[in-house]
Amino acid sequence: NCVFRSLNKMNFITRISALCLRKGKMQQRHQSSRRPAVPLGSRILTDPAKVFEHNMWDHMQWSQEEEENAKQKAAENSLVKVQWDDQEILPEKKREELKTEERSPKETKINSIKSFSHKNGMLEEGEKYQKKNYGGGSTSVQEYIRNKTQAKSLTDNPQGKNYREEVVRLESFPGSNATYRILEVGCGAGNSVFPILKVLCSTPGTFLYCCDFASGAVELVKSHSSYNSAWCSAFVHDVCDDTLRYPFPDETLDVILLVFVLSTIHPDRMQGVVNRLAKLLKPGGMLLFRDYGRYDTAQLRFKKGHCLSENFYVRGDGTRVYFFTKDEVWNMFSLAGLTEVQNLVDRRLQVNRKKKVKMQRVWIQSKFQKPLLLSLNNSEETTKGTLTD
Repeated sequence: NCVFRSLNKMNFITRISALCLRKGKMQQRHQSSRRPAVPLGSRILTDPAKVFEHNMWDHMQWSQEEEENAKQKAAENSLVKVQWDDQEILPEKKREELKTEERSPKETKINSIKSFSHKNGMLEEGEKYQKKNYGGGSTSVQEYIRNKTQAKSLTDNPQGKNYREEVVRLESFPGSNATYRILEVGCGAGNSVFPILKVLCSTPGTFLYCCDFASGAVELVKSHSSYNSAWCSAFVHDVCDDTLRYPFPDETLDVILLVFVLSTIHPDRMQGVVNRLAKLLKPGGMLLFRDYGRYDTAQLRFKKGHCLSENFYVRGDGTRVYFFTKDEVWNMFSLAGLTEVQNLVDRRLQVNRKKKVKMQRVWIQSKFQKPLLLSLNNSEETTKGTLTD
């Protein structure tokens, strides 16, 4: 039974991974009605003369000359840095306005639609548009369960009531009855939420959490006809704010989706965000990551004066973007205590057939897992047994 459950879990992770990392978050192929769809990852350019026959080619190998040209362009557009005084990721005044602003439902919906229509356009270009930075904190329910035997003595002091209330809160969180839980960080207007829910609604015992910094985005998700609180909980959250709690305890999640989100966060804050998310995973839980790779076309297109720091830029609309290497990604998640399952550079050639323009796209796609505690416990028991013998 344990083996069967493990296989089902891995199959489910594979389905969600394929759905979110390949379909919902990356460049969508605009297939001609005259051509049958080709499975993602199988369109290989073998004849350069046919490069403009399709919109996208997979598994591109860069020549040494192309690699050097990309490095040179990145170096050139990084020469002029944005002034330090102008580098505030999100001005404190604006941050408070976004958190406290009260709008009428009609106004909120109109403004949100305007904002996220731009976001959807950027998604079609192969990116997850994320408005701002993230983080958070909560207390593990396991700590309270282990200490439940002390509850009686705590009722004799002023803190006893608060303790009991906290235990009740942690044991009755949204999705507490589910056996398989997923979190999408930076859900936006729900471009991935609803395809995932379509899978979950036919899979008993599953639950989806989704969060975004923008309250307007979360409201759009909640107002969607496919949203159902029986399978999903959408909430506003700033993952860079360590004082904010998640609506569920630590070690609750089986899967976390972090897709085109981490690149929007200041490099100094990235490790803290990854550390916090790692704490939310159950032992054996999986974090699925996809984001911009170093020397992607989007990086090389920046003009001078848009560079904030090395490989970190500001767009014209004020949003930020970082371009990762595979090693940087490995280092961050390893420091957070996660182990590599997959970590690869996804190179594709995007083609504008009408304008005869070729664009080298680079993404990093990874899967990192929280180690199982069972193996550690078993080794400890074995050691004890050996010593006793």
